[in-house]
Amino acid sequence: MGQWTSAVGAAQLARLLRSQNHGGNGTTAPAGRRAPVYRALADGVRLLVHEGRVPVAARLPAERELAAALSLSRTTVASAYEALRAEGFLESRRGAGSWTTVPAGSPLPTRGLDPLPPDAAETMIDLGCAALPAPEPWLTRSVEGALGELAPYAHTHGDYPAGLPELRQVLADRYTARGIPTMPEQIMVTTGAMGAVAAICHLFAGRGERVAVESPSYANVLQLMREAGARLVPVAMADGLAGWDLPAWRGVLRDAAPRMAYVVADFHNPTGAVASEDQRRHLVAAARSAGTVLVVDETMADLRLDEDFELPRPVASFDPAGSTVVTVGSASKAFWAGMRIGWVRAAPEIIRSLVAARAYADLGSPVLEQLSVSWLMRGGGWDEAVAIRCRQARENRDALVAAVRRHLPGWEFSVPHGGLTLWARTGGLSGSRIAEAGVPLGARVPSGPRFGVDGAFEGYVRLPFTVGDAVADTAAARLAQAARLVETGATGAAAAADSRSLVA
Repeated sequence: MGQWTSAVGAAQLARLLRSQNHGGNGTTAPAGRRAPVYRALADGVRLLVHEGRVPVAARLPAERELAAALSLSRTTVASAYEALRAEGFLESRRGAGSWTTVPAGSPLPTRGLDPLPPDAAETMIDLGCAALPAPEPWLTRSVEGALGELAPYAHTHGDYPAGLPELRQVLADRYTARGIPTMPEQIMVTTGAMGAVAAICHLFAGRGERVAVESPSYANVLQLMREAGARLVPVAMADGLAGWDLPAWRGVLRDAAPRMAYVVADFHNPTGAVASEDQRRHLVAAARSAGTVLVVDETMADLRLDEDFELPRPVASFDPAGSTVVTVGSASKAFWAGMRIGWVRAAPEIIRSLVAARAYADLGSPVLEQLSVSWLMRGGGWDEAVAIRCRQARENRDALVAAVRRHLPGWEFSVPHGGLTLWARTGGLSGSRIAEAGVPLGARVPSGPRFGVDGAFEGYVRLPFTVGDAVADTAAARLAQAARLVETGATGAAAAADSRSLVA
């Protein structure tokens, strides 16, 4: 039993396998070329491990149990397990059962989104990371400006757990200008938005606590919460770009009484939706009544791509007492992902608790980067840099939308007014299988289940606005090739072989 650390039941594994094909026993390929049933089953399990939806070192059900759950013969399941063992994805021991592994030298799978190294750009179009290059010349100018202000800080210990006083004041002033009166004591500077969310989760959502999340939601935050031991309670988004389903939210807040809720109200990641003013007002009221802390991620709020679209008032403006809403912001999306500066706006007592807990985490954020962000926001460079970022993202969005419509006319999506992501329904095909088939073709895309809880959104992929013009067209063409491979059932080893001829 020491070889495995968790277990996947037969019913659970059967449900995950069925989700890949939207019905059936989880092994049936679409019309066209068909893989043997045992091969399709092995490919399905391997894909679940790659996606992180079945953990490494998870004990799989016995052959007889899985055969009954999938309405297959035990021989078919045994052949699939043997194929997985041969490929390095399964180990077995008499008396201990069979458990998942990964082949030697392979990276461990994750439900999050890891960026590819920059040198991979020559062979792979990376649609996994929603981030753009730095908006020059403002990155260089901000660093030069920060260096000019660094000397006084170099004579100190350099640890500012709450953040540099200058940056806290600048951020407070920006919130006040947006109609939310804010003092510096209500701001804590963090190492990116992820650092902010991690600190908030540590304070409010300990192991076993319920956390309500949008469904779908941002993959990396979902993974952070899983690893913190939170019990995620998904709440479905409204259709298209309509924002939140308020009746569903009221029901979850009333019945599950989550300690915390995490939402993205402005240009939601991944759907691009924007919550209306009424939705914001009513969700804050419902959270206050339930005693739920509402964590609002505003990292996309500056990325308004259509100038005629007006964002509603910030969610925090509907919480004048400051007892319910905790706001997270960041320079990483609006400016540059390499600028790892984020912040939290909350009631002073919450900020004091977060700062006190930080002594056991990272002590503080880099001084030079804080000075860079402060320099940008004080001198107007921030707004000009964001304008560059929005123009680039808008051009990329329009190019990507045109390319997907041209090469994948069966895919469905709503074009968002801002943000960095397009949430596309893949015409009834498995998004996970399209993602798998796309890699050998040179197109890396995250599938829908990464953004859901427990296997949801198999029929979706997320496409970021990070490539434009000819690259966007090439990316869509490669995804169309991947979709054709999935549609004909040529996945796994067969897809890799076919892809070599397609790109030759």
